[in-house]
Amino acid sequence: MVPRLDAQKIDARDPVTMERLRQGVEDAGFLTVENTELSEADVRVVIESYRRFFRQPEDRKRAVDMARTGSNRGWGAPGSEQVDPEANPDYKQVFDCGFELASDDPLRSENLSVYAENQWPADMPAFRATIQEYYSKASRVSLKLLRGIAAAIGQPEDYFDAAFSRPMALLRGNFYPERPSWATDRDFGIGAHTDYGCLTLLATDGVPGLEAESRGGAWVPVEAEPGVFIINFGEMLEMWTAGAVRATPHRVKGSVQERISVPMFFNPNHDTNVAPIGSGQVIRAGDHLKKRFEETYVHLKAG
Repeated sequence: MVPRLDAQKIDARDPVTMERLRQGVEDAGFLTVENTELSEADVRVVIESYRRFFRQPEDRKRAVDMARTGSNRGWGAPGSEQVDPEANPDYKQVFDCGFELASDDPLRSENLSVYAENQWPADMPAFRATIQEYYSKASRVSLKLLRGIAAAIGQPEDYFDAAFSRPMALLRGNFYPERPSWATDRDFGIGAHTDYGCLTLLATDGVPGLEAESRGGAWVPVEAEPGVFIINFGEMLEMWTAGAVRATPHRVKGSVQERISVPMFFNPNHDTNVAPIGSGQVIRAGDHLKKRFEETYVHLKAG
């Protein structure tokens, strides 16, 4: 069962809520959270902004096509990702943007793909402004949730804070069209996978579609209306917490309805050691994320 929690009660460290949070991150690996800084109106505005972008003619979207780059910033066409190597490439479209380094940041000289320049459609200034405002709010909400999770699993609540000064945080708009008539049992809006990073803060338009894999192997629907967030966790956080937080496989098969979702993949600084706490090992977050991106994005596989 996926617990539904109140973000303000998490912030207040309400004992009953914190116990339910601990159970949720350990068992289901999924939560739903309401009453955050991001309102229903915020979510509806950002979803409609993505919808307007995705409804543009293809030639206009091609102007910001990530396939022309060595990174994952901008528009991803249908078939541009293959998250499950046993399935066909995903039939969804995406638009990705990430953390922007300051113009004088010395890290720019390293030319790291996880901090690539964002691409924005030149004729949609309101789109850029809306997405950037949402990105800022979603980052704050995500960090607050991480503080609550740290406390719930017995770590200092600021345990993760220092790792997010230059987060490899990626905000995405997912557009899942109606499931195509040609789709087979190897075709998905997004195939079965675990997220690669730390914490995922997912807003949806309320259309069903997301399924999480239970410990018994069943695919269980996970739904939330706009303004309520689905939270799940990635491989980095599972490693980092030595399994105290579970990265759960999930997928979107698709249905007779189109669907838009907006995940914030909240990932730490590239040089963060995400090896298990106290293990003495070193696993750099940026290396893990780059490897997983190169296994997923078709244009990066080809490179």
